[in-house]
Amino acid sequence: MSKKARKRLIVAAVLLIFIALTAWGFVMKTVYYSVRSDKLVKGVKIVFISDLHNCFFGGTNQSGIISEVNKEDPDLVIFGGDVLDAWGGTKYALKLMSELSLTYPCCYTPGNHEEMRDDKEEFYDKVGEICPIVLGGYEQFTVKDQDIRVYGALDSIAWGKHDTQLNECFKTLDDDYYNILVAHQPEQIDSYLGKDIKAENSFDLILSGHAHGGQWRIPKLLDQGLYAPDQGIFPKYTTGMYEYDDTVHIISRGLAKPLRMIFIPRIFNRPELSVINIGK
Repeated sequence: MSKKARKRLIVAAVLLIFIALTAWGFVMKTVYYSVRSDKLVKGVKIVFISDLHNCFFGGTNQSGIISEVNKEDPDLVIFGGDVLDAWGGTKYALKLMSELSLTYPCCYTPGNHEEMRDDKEEFYDKVGEICPIVLGGYEQFTVKDQDIRVYGALDSIAWGKHDTQLNECFKTLDDDYYNILVAHQPEQIDSYLGKDIKAENSFDLILSGHAHGGQWRIPKLLDQGLYAPDQGIFPKYTTGMYEYDDTVHIISRGLAKPLRMIFIPRIFNRPELSVINIGK
């Protein structure tokens, strides 16, 4: 084989590997988290759907996600931020939210992409007809005779709502309940823990997304990925479960497909449907 032919073969092999790894980023994976709490006597299962970016799985009817959620049969479905892009359609996100709300108790907290849209109020009105929108307060659910409060804060300081909404959540935080905070951007964890205001109480569970798993991941070597919004290169918080005293922080890699991040497609980083089992 000539030197030129070998060079072409190497280039073709590298290209094929890159294409294969990128294609793998279209395949959804269900990721399980186990959380312990003395506040709940009976186990509670939550499905957390984050960073959908108006993508669809299993066809435009969202059958891929819906069938996986039905297999889990959760007690509660929580939609985190960026169910949409900052531009483009809303159809597939609304389809998923509408279908799942027919079977499961649901709630939704927006992210930075929804807040950037010109039609955000129209979208929020449509979502409000489907499930509660939780911002700067809480929605209370009774699951197996146990009271759970889901709080939400639109946490990008750029929107000028961070301090107000998060502080309002802390004001009504009651330790008699199991308290969940949905706050989109994981790098702001110190604020969610109440360190800025020296909060007396803390949330039991914090759910975030936004970082897309760090885009390019190499397990055990570059496990938090190469890049994340608002964290830059070699980010610290992109995926997994963290514990801070009595608070557990879970960061979903989200469900956005590679084409939503065309310049840094997902590699070793499949879209994630998060399933959280809370028990003693």
